[in-house]
Amino acid sequence: MYAVLKSERAPGLKIDRVEIPKIKDDEVLVKVNMASICGTDVHIWEWNEWAQTRIKKIPLIFGHEFAGEVVEIGKNVTNVNVGDFVSAETHIVDGTCYQCQTDRMHVCQNMEILGVDRNGAFAEYVALPERNAWKNDPHLDPAIASIQEPLGNAVQSVIPKDRVEDIAGKTVAVLGCGPIGLMAIAVLKALGAAKVFATAGGRNLVRMELAKEMGADMVLSAAEHGEKIVDIILDETNGQGVDVVLEMSGAASALKQAFKILTPGGRVSLLGLFNRPVELDFNNAIVFKSAVVYGITGRRMFQTWYQVKGLLSRSEFREKISKIITHRFPIKDIEEGMKAIHEKKAGKVVLEPKW
Repeated sequence: MYAVLKSERAPGLKIDRVEIPKIKDDEVLVKVNMASICGTDVHIWEWNEWAQTRIKKIPLIFGHEFAGEVVEIGKNVTNVNVGDFVSAETHIVDGTCYQCQTDRMHVCQNMEILGVDRNGAFAEYVALPERNAWKNDPHLDPAIASIQEPLGNAVQSVIPKDRVEDIAGKTVAVLGCGPIGLMAIAVLKALGAAKVFATAGGRNLVRMELAKEMGADMVLSAAEHGEKIVDIILDETNGQGVDVVLEMSGAASALKQAFKILTPGGRVSLLGLFNRPVELDFNNAIVFKSAVVYGITGRRMFQTWYQVKGLLSRSEFREKISKIITHRFPIKDIEEGMKAIHEKKAGKVVLEPKW
């Protein structure tokens, strides 16, 4: 089969022919119908500092966001059938550690990530543990089905555990308008947020416009407004600050702003990954504010997936989310998709199986 490989520890990628995966007894083989590019994939392509320290397996088929059809099942598989239309929960867990056995599989101690620790989905076929195969509505658009994994990140950021009460009628700030930040804005509006502020790094006009389309009431440019963002949001909330902040950018300056604009007793969800350790005034940012802080990694398995399914059952939500997909490329032109993201010209990029 054809596959996209990280074949050497250097920038770039390679498309080559490799063996079709041989599945284990508890796995399924999926023919990839659609894939999408994650920021993680861009980092692997760029071979940035994170990728250099994180990627252990070379050569590696990377990519983890996809949807496809099950074409083969292992002899111990009971809940997935040939012909099922599936997407992947990309956190592959052992099922036996303390976290897995106490309803926290998403932070399994021995986790592997598809397309990072083991061969992934930028290929004609991908092997997947039965547990990780999420069965889709067969009528769901494959492009939308392929972006459910990052949509799950957005939902988990908005609703860590069962905190729906944090959203309806509340004011929220989303710091960072990458694809997951954009998805979070749509989720917030679907759940009844009264007012949503959004900030975008630089002057990324594409993503700022998408933030408005997702329902943001005010969109601010970090490059243009800088530290004034704090004063603007405080002024717009009558000095109270926002009830909830979703930090999605991984920028140290945004982290500090998050707690400055948070109302005392409010909640912050941290999804963005920082390039290096950051300094924060914990006393005033968290302790004296009685702030609730959630670290967000992955999706709750599988509560978040059911929440995503519920949202996608609504046609108006599917239509809104589909607008985040700004580019489609044949997978043979994957580097064009990488460049579109790297150059900040794209929202979400999906890849069609044309080799």
